[in-house]
Amino acid sequence: MDDVALLDALKQRDSSVLAALFTRHADALYRLAVRLLGDEQQADGVVQTAFLALLDHADRFEGRANIGTWLYRVAYNECLMRLRAAPSVSLDDLAGESGEFMPSCLVDWRNLPEEALLNEEAHAEMERAINSLTPTLRAVFTLRDVEELSVSETAHILNLSEAAVKTNLHRARLHLRERLSRYFEGRHT
Repeated sequence: MDDVALLDALKQRDSSVLAALFTRHADALYRLAVRLLGDEQQADGVVQTAFLALLDHADRFEGRANIGTWLYRVAYNECLMRLRAAPSVSLDDLAGESGEFMPSCLVDWRNLPEEALLNEEAHAEMERAINSLTPTLRAVFTLRDVEELSVSETAHILNLSEAAVKTNLHRARLHLRERLSRYFEGRHT
């Protein structure tokens, strides 16, 4: 079914459509929320909030974005509200990065054995590196490189310009490369 048909059925409170939409989008929303919040319980709440908002606002849905993009936007905004309420995150972190980031440590990753890239320790280090990004950079990285959404979709979800998405993705990748280069440099030498 296309989005128009899905919305019509949802307006009629067709539970099978809601179940289908949940199956289609819940995991991706959950991954985004866990990435941003670092808390599985809160991530469950974000997913629930997004789908409740869809039910509550289905009759007012204008169709300017597809349902998946709209759900991402609701989930992202819910994450931001929860982060703003948390005392450990400043509003400056939520605004995004400013200034240029120049890596100081580079490692040629092509020469590393594949096992080193795939082991649990390396995976845990990658998770720590991703979690060290600001919420904006983490959201851009997750939507573009993990969920593989387009620049346009990511910009719409995060209410950023496409240029800002590209810039923030570049900054996120540089930060991750810097952090992971230090890790792999120690393992490679």
